[in-house]
Amino acid sequence: MIVSTSETVAGHRITKTLGLVRGNTIRARHIGRDVKALGRNIVGGEISEYTKLLAEAREQALDRMLEEAKGLGANAIVTTRFATSMVTSGGAELLAFGTAVVVEPE
Repeated sequence: MIVSTSETVAGHRITKTLGLVRGNTIRARHIGRDVKALGRNIVGGEISEYTKLLAEAREQALDRMLEEAKGLGANAIVTTRFATSMVTSGGAELLAFGTAVVVEPE
């Protein structure tokens, strides 16, 4: 499946628009990661525990969006975007969304 952040796919033309697709996940912080992150806050540097947590959340949201698009019969998703929002003080939602389409090579 082709996933694009633009409205088009190079070398392809959109033959059918199937509609909005999305995938989301809500992740909570882990006390063990928080302890390690506190140490990083003191000495500085990347908080790799949170980097990994967010990378996993992005992949899961993207996978769920792809599954929804496949269910509609799409072979591409255009205008793909990611959004985040805080759900609780210790948890956040990561949302992937775009437009499911059918494309053909030009």
